[in-house]
Amino acid sequence: MPGPRLIRDFLLTRGRSFSYGPHGSQRADLHLPRDSGSRPPLMVLIHGGSWRARYSKIVMRGLAGDLLRRGWAVWNIEYRRVGNGGGWPQTFEDVAAAIDHLAELDAPFDLERVNVLGHSAGGHLALWASSRHNLPPGAPGYREGGPRVRLRRAIALAGVCDLGDGYRRWNGGAVHALMGGAPEDLPDRYAAGDPIRLLPLGMPVLLVHGTEDETVSIELSRNYQRAVIAAGGEGELVEIAGAPGGHRAHLDPRGEAWRAVVQRLGGGAAAEPRRSGLG
Repeated sequence: MPGPRLIRDFLLTRGRSFSYGPHGSQRADLHLPRDSGSRPPLMVLIHGGSWRARYSKIVMRGLAGDLLRRGWAVWNIEYRRVGNGGGWPQTFEDVAAAIDHLAELDAPFDLERVNVLGHSAGGHLALWASSRHNLPPGAPGYREGGPRVRLRRAIALAGVCDLGDGYRRWNGGAVHALMGGAPEDLPDRYAAGDPIRLLPLGMPVLLVHGTEDETVSIELSRNYQRAVIAAGGEGELVEIAGAPGGHRAHLDPRGEAWRAVVQRLGGGAAAEPRRSGLG
């Protein structure tokens, strides 16, 4: 059962909402820790849910609350999903625009220490956002001169790290809905939208995945981690056995998967939780 702190985070961790575009889903919530002293690092959070409209950024509030207590600023983004104007290319354009919008905010966080973390389909988008500097001109998310915000680290929790393999495993499924077709039929889309095809990143990558995840196979993270290393990059895969590695268990800040993340966040923010500004 959820504890009082987790329930409080879901109810009260709302942050200040900003629009980065005219669509109702082009919004993000900025959370700032209280008494942070110097400008804190910032974590971009990207929720999952098969890229579908029925899921929203509210599912990331538990992690947002924990990051706040640890001294992090948080940018919890929403984006157009399949069923409300999303899919290719809108979902990709929105994630890029949401992160670039950080450069326009007059808020006390460190724009030089921005990390990105996504869960499930959001893990795909987090890794993709980290690879925008490798996009070809004209691709969704491409910006001449590079992205406005330089990301320092990418984290994917139970991520769809390999769209092509996901398509094969799910007989199209959610990947078909996102991309509009199969990899062999739309090679240019997958070349610009599948993060495993956009390496190297030039930043550390952390993957956390359950060995028995029945929603997103751990093989997708294993594929990506091997590809990162083969490309000369820095990539770590933490495998969580049993129920603690369940697909939705990654969203519980009390769980083993999240503990693996915060143990590796040292150096960016306070090691111990601190008082946060919720609401």
